[in-house]
Amino acid sequence: MLSRPVYEALPYTYIALGSISLMLLEQTYAQLFAALLFLLGSRVDVLRSCYRRTDSKKRRRKGKLPTFIYEHTPYLYLLTALLLLKLDSKLAPVFSIALVSYALYIFARRTMNRKHKTVTLQRLEDIGNTHNR
Repeated sequence: MLSRPVYEALPYTYIALGSISLMLLEQTYAQLFAALLFLLGSRVDVLRSCYRRTDSKKRRRKGKLPTFIYEHTPYLYLLTALLLLKLDSKLAPVFSIALVSYALYIFARRTMNRKHKTVTLQRLEDIGNTHNR
């Protein structure tokens, strides 16, 4: 079994490895696998975030986008920014910086508006649930 710090760092490690691989590798199939690794890391992070949310469902606003796409929008912005940097254009870095800035803004807003269970609280609840069975 993985230790807690390693387990908690895994999605960010997947995203970082996918990003670095996407930027450094030139082969098309390698870039596809790098993008897939990035998206899988984002999926794991979104699943953990949804599981750990403690804010009431009444406070959550319904949007126009499906939940699956909405939860992944900052990651998709980051991935698009990375892909734009692969282009040989003078405007690509400008659009990349704008997309990264907006993705970070979304992450900051979500962090402020969502309440998550701490890992310690979650472990205590899990222990309590196993004793109640």
